Amino acid sequence: MKSALTLLVVLVLAAIGAQAALFIVDEREQVVVTRLGEPRRTIRSPGLYFKVPFIEQVHRFDDRLLYSDADPGQVFTQDNKILMLDNFARWRITDPLKFLQSMNSVRRAQSRLDDIIYSRLREEMGKMTLSEMVSGKRGEIMTTVTAGVRQDAIIYGIEILDVRIKRVDLPPENEAFVYDRMKAERTRQAKEYRAEGEEAALTIRAETDLEVRRIKAGAYLTSQNIRGEGDAEALRIYADAFEQDPKFYSFTRTLEAYEKTLMKETVVVLPVDSQFFKYLGRSTP
Repeated sequence: MKSALTLLVVLVLAAIGAQAALFIVDEREQVVVTRLGEPRRTIRSPGLYFKVPFIEQVHRFDDRLLYSDADPGQVFTQDNKILMLDNFARWRITDPLKFLQSMNSVRRAQSRLDDIIYSRLREEMGKMTLSEMVSGKRGEIMTTVTAGVRQDAIIYGIEILDVRIKRVDLPPENEAFVYDRMKAERTRQAKEYRAEGEEAALTIRAETDLEVRRIKAGAYLTSQNIRGEGDAEALRIYADAFEQDPKFYSFTRTLEAYEKTLMKETVVVLPVDSQFFKYLGRSTP
């Protein structure tokens, strides 16, 4: 019984010793082993490792891509416009020993990176106007900022992969003023466009009216020429007919006059012996 108890105690002590002396490095992490605060070795490969119990300590750091999302902050543009800037960064720990000595924790590193990125963004955006920010130069800013922050973060054992702006807004107290000014500017431009359109419409109408008058005048002139030619041709035909048989010509012309004058319910008061009625006289038996 005593031997069994002794064996159990030995096994428990061995398990405790093994737990204190052995540690596992996961494939998602990297480890720095220190002895009484002094760094001894850096482990990057996953596996089972040994350390001196109670003397050496294991410091674990993430080996994956990390994400830092800063709180929105105010920046000033070159034309003294205030903007609310919201940015984020992607980074990783490349030198765990430097990271341990300078930052010691991811939380502290994120806070420090936020300060560095904000300082770089404020510096670069201070060189540009608001219109340049909106016009598409944001990519140039982010390239410059990323390069600067990457250089600043090397001393902390950190590699900055990318810095990006999520959104840029106006401060709430300035939004109404800016929107009103934009609205007034758009209203002014709309009035200018309408005035230019009305002026163009008046010009087009005037040119159209002039063209209509010109066409009508040309058509009237053409019609008068055609009528004149027609009347001249008719007079020529009448003259030829008259020369051929004056009495027949006088008879047909008189009949045409009867047709045009003596219509239904037409009352004509003329003497019976009038020359006009010479073909309508009553014949004697």
